[in-house]
Amino acid sequence: MKHGSRRFRALISGVGLVAVAAFAPGLSPTPAASADRYEASEEVGTYDVLVFSKTAGFRHGSIPNGIAAIERLGAENGFTVTATEDAAVFNDTDLAAYEAVLWLSTTGDVLDAGQQGAFERYIQDGGGYVGVHAASDTEYGWPWYGGLVGAYFAGHPAQQTATVKVHAHNTAATAELPKRWTRWDEWYSFRDRPADSIRVLADLDERSYDPGRHAMGDPHAIAWCHEYDGGRAFYTGMGHTSESFTEPEFLSHVLGGIQMVAGVARFRCEGDR
Repeated sequence: MKHGSRRFRALISGVGLVAVAAFAPGLSPTPAASADRYEASEEVGTYDVLVFSKTAGFRHGSIPNGIAAIERLGAENGFTVTATEDAAVFNDTDLAAYEAVLWLSTTGDVLDAGQQGAFERYIQDGGGYVGVHAASDTEYGWPWYGGLVGAYFAGHPAQQTATVKVHAHNTAATAELPKRWTRWDEWYSFRDRPADSIRVLADLDERSYDPGRHAMGDPHAIAWCHEYDGGRAFYTGMGHTSESFTEPEFLSHVLGGIQMVAGVARFRCEGDR
């Protein structure tokens, strides 16, 4: 990889960590309560994120808003963003340029066999994956991807307000979230619960909304992260609406996921704890 996620991993696990905000001009001040979300080596510098939004099924109208929001996050937080719907970028040479690949509400079968193989090798070489919302409604016939995303989409009720129970605040993706986070979105249920090896970061409180026939019971995971086949993965089931990409808390959630899998924030995702 261009910078090498393995290099980032070694830097973060080493000594002498400092807050990115302390050395990267232009970054917003970090709240003291969540300062360790930005722990990284001074040597990390700029990194690169690929945003992939190809759809072969339902297409979310929020995709352009999501791309624009992630581009703003990159400009404000020290990473470059390349947005594409061209699956041809999934080859060994092109993927090596990125510390993280974010699948933004992709749907259906979006990669051919050769492209799938290249993405597997990218992750196996220490690459980072972020899945947002319909990323779990993608590639049902590719079991490796199912393991990477953590759970496949099953269905959802009508959009409505619900409360998210945030379990931990020691990750970049949760540091700025309230313990009980009430917001409007399209609330996914999944075919299976994430495996025990996956750290669930947040659950849905099914008593706070009407899941109808899409109830999963307790727990109903909605965001998680884990190490997978040599790389790192973060998924959030939130982000259906265009308005999601104007919410500071949701954007901090996505930003933290990017930072975690890219190796510029600590990756605290060892099992469901």
